[in-house]
Amino acid sequence: AVIKLDRVPDGTKAARFGDSAKVEVGQIVLAMGSPLGLSSSVTQGIVSATGRTVTEGSSGGGTGATIANMVQTSAAINPGNSGGALVNLDG
Repeated sequence: AVIKLDRVPDGTKAARFGDSAKVEVGQIVLAMGSPLGLSSSVTQGIVSATGRTVTEGSSGGGTGATIANMVQTSAAINPGNSGGALVNLDG
């Protein structure tokens, strides 16, 4: 999510996007979000693959869209935290 603050609290720093080309298989990662309505949840996993291509099925109302160069993780991803932050232990 992108948010705009009217006033930035002292000591607050914005998160920076990392370089996905530097992601390595076996790296420990954290997935953050609100899966199943459980706010502020964090799951841990590893990067199990890089450069994956994912195609959504067109049955059941899907668009059949294809997304290339994805990062695959073993961290649990459930409805509500898909699309949330995936970070390494350095943030």
